[in-house]
Amino acid sequence: MAEEEILFDATNGVGLITLNRPKALNALNLAKIRAMDPTMRAWAKNPTVRMVVIEGAGEKAFCAGGDVRKVYDASLADDQPTIDAFFREEYRLNRLIKTYPKPYVALLDGITMGGGVGLSVHGTLRVATERILFAMPETGIGMIPDVGGTYFLPRCEGGLGLYLALTGARLKAADSLYVGVCQYYVPSEKLEALKVALRESDATDAAGVEAVVRGFHEDPGPAPLAEVRADIDRVFGEADSVTQILDRLEAEGTEWAAKTKALLLTKSPFACLVTFQQMMAGAALDFDACMELEFRVAPRITRQPDFIEGIRAVLVDKDNAPKWSNSSLAEVDMAVVEGLFAPRLGDEITFDDI
Repeated sequence: MAEEEILFDATNGVGLITLNRPKALNALNLAKIRAMDPTMRAWAKNPTVRMVVIEGAGEKAFCAGGDVRKVYDASLADDQPTIDAFFREEYRLNRLIKTYPKPYVALLDGITMGGGVGLSVHGTLRVATERILFAMPETGIGMIPDVGGTYFLPRCEGGLGLYLALTGARLKAADSLYVGVCQYYVPSEKLEALKVALRESDATDAAGVEAVVRGFHEDPGPAPLAEVRADIDRVFGEADSVTQILDRLEAEGTEWAAKTKALLLTKSPFACLVTFQQMMAGAALDFDACMELEFRVAPRITRQPDFIEGIRAVLVDKDNAPKWSNSSLAEVDMAVVEGLFAPRLGDEITFDDI
């Protein structure tokens, strides 16, 4: 791994992680994961490190996602060990962030999707700037919203989590706070001052760190999602199936409903049905069990035709015109969907505590 792809610095009690692949929108690869995990574990045991802050280099992205192109290549090459290694180590890092014993602050200045969500949403605090674009767009590439999406999305209020999971809706600053994936809004021009303030503070716990961040918080303005929240809850809340959601959208008869239905119909029918089952299961599972479920589903779904086609359309040929293996939900073989959730015999993911 080139040294400049991820940078680590520990100054005045703040362990700073900088994702430093701006030309690749700071995409998360296995080399970064393998550098970040041991560094965070060392900082956890280092009494001079009071907190961890993570950011992305450049002005476009915090982290636009995991390196799914490499997973795509491994799938084409029938290289299951590489696929398993990526997800296993990524999910262990997500879990490390979730259970980290020191405050962990993510500065979301730009695109934050997929793997970038896993590096941020499970931490202590998420700070949005005016450049944030937050989404879990996986159903559009034949994938599931993983990296802990099984846990945090079903715990969003009302129908918001299922709405975000199925549609891949993109959130700007105000909406990211409204949904709860971020807690504070700080303009990008003030991030350097915020980092200085954190270094100069004597904060050692979450409350102390939050007090510093709160001092930089500004009003992000009204959240567009608030205007359609009742519609989202009515359509996506307590839904029994994806088909029911589409029927409810049809019955709404509003411009929002028509646009949302049209958006849903562009997604992989197979991935939508897997994602729906994933969200229903995740609502009743603790974090570790959610990650275990994802480690069953994600490596398997990347071997399915829709993932191969989705990556081809979005990242390889870039025609953004995927031809899904099923033209409708009714055509999907539910036995294949169910098979993705089956236990991995003797090969489940395990976690190491700090």
